[in-house]
Amino acid sequence: MQNGMYTDRERCVRAVQSKDARFDGWFFTAVLTTGIYCRPSCPVVPPKPQNMVFHPSAAACQQAGFRACKRCRPDTTPGSPEWNQRADLVARAMRLIADGVVDREGVPGLAARLGYSTRQVERQLLAELGAGPLALARAQRAQTARLLIETTELPVAEAAFASGFASIRTFNDTVREVFALSPSELRARVPRKSPSARPATPGTLVLRLPFRAPLNPDNVFGHLAATGVPGVEEWRDGAFRRTLRLPYGHGIVALTPNADHIGCRLTLSDLRDLTVAISRCRRMLDLDADPVAVDDQLRTDPLLAPLVDKAPGRRVPRTVDEAEFAVRAVLGQQVSTAAARTHAARLVTAHGEPVDDPEGGLTHLFPTAEALAAVDPDTLAMPRTRRTTFTTLVGQLADGTMNLGVESDWPKTRAALLALPGFGPWTVDVIAMRALGDPDAFLPTDLGIRRAAKELGLPSTPAALTARAAGWRPWRAYAVQYLWATDSHPINFLPV
Repeated sequence: MQNGMYTDRERCVRAVQSKDARFDGWFFTAVLTTGIYCRPSCPVVPPKPQNMVFHPSAAACQQAGFRACKRCRPDTTPGSPEWNQRADLVARAMRLIADGVVDREGVPGLAARLGYSTRQVERQLLAELGAGPLALARAQRAQTARLLIETTELPVAEAAFASGFASIRTFNDTVREVFALSPSELRARVPRKSPSARPATPGTLVLRLPFRAPLNPDNVFGHLAATGVPGVEEWRDGAFRRTLRLPYGHGIVALTPNADHIGCRLTLSDLRDLTVAISRCRRMLDLDADPVAVDDQLRTDPLLAPLVDKAPGRRVPRTVDEAEFAVRAVLGQQVSTAAARTHAARLVTAHGEPVDDPEGGLTHLFPTAEALAAVDPDTLAMPRTRRTTFTTLVGQLADGTMNLGVESDWPKTRAALLALPGFGPWTVDVIAMRALGDPDAFLPTDLGIRRAAKELGLPSTPAALTARAAGWRPWRAYAVQYLWATDSHPINFLPV
């Protein structure tokens, strides 16, 4: 599967006729005779091929006058894997739109973050996705609106503003246009929950996060739980919980692995942060990945194939805050997981913002780069060279010299990180893999990787292993997960 798949008509027709859920999010099927658009796996009888038109985005379908199918709910599909595996302008723009930038800063703000003119951004998005940034953001707002209407008791007016609409009239018009139902009709279709089933905490929503199967939760949840910073992250009652710093306020999320979805319980201080919170949680769990494409590529290496066959669908554990992860990567240099957690917990207690968590043991937001840049270096319990590395990094993050956001240019950011004192290839690549989201980041000098390679009969020197790993591209970050999984470290196991 690759960019522009929706133009391969024969392949799209086959996917629709076989109701193949692997293609959900890659393209959308608009049906000329009914005026609706569907995901490829829609359970209804497939339309005749001559009545199918294919579009690259829900926004393009809406622009062409089609309404969302009430049966398959195409707006609830996983996002296209394209936007998390590419580093070009369109992919960076899509990551920013998912993060709510157009709603908060407008199209000029989106273009400014990307370093291009508004016209260039609009032209490229239109060419590839059949819709400009405003239409793409509108489609996302419509999805958020449906979530709020169907999963909360919020008054319609509050749901309108929480989902990013500037007026109730626009909200009503958009919902009716996209779903062919008014907001009240949409809400009336949902079975009412009993009072005991509703969340007791104000501002709490219970959602289901879809993904493409297979998904092996062991390494992603195991990694997040084993490296969790006390006060910011915890594993409790079968869920990974953490605090979230968001544009309008803060939140607490509990994420629970299930067979066909990730359970998501979100408590937000400001409901306008819903879209961003969902986007960041999906990114942290790598839920928009295409595991079939990844695993098929890695299976071409006969020494990796048994690892993939044993537990397919491993994801790359990522982050909800790129700057936070970079700071934690420095704290973890040349120390154990436990020591890194201790260092981070001290910073959190001293410099993080307190939060209230009536449902668990979370106490703080991770400190901002600005707060950490103001810390007296002499109070940091670390070697002098690491102290220099830490203060240089947080200083550049605080003043904007270093940008690790979803819009960052991966090659330029790698070069900027490598230029920092104390930043070697391992630190840069682990940040590229888990913060920037580069699916091809590789860690040939990592001791766990070298040990796994040696046990499997792969080359164990960094240069030779890198040469062998050329056949795993562009998915070397996923190969890292399979290699790490040969060890008995807690990061590889779902906590009990």
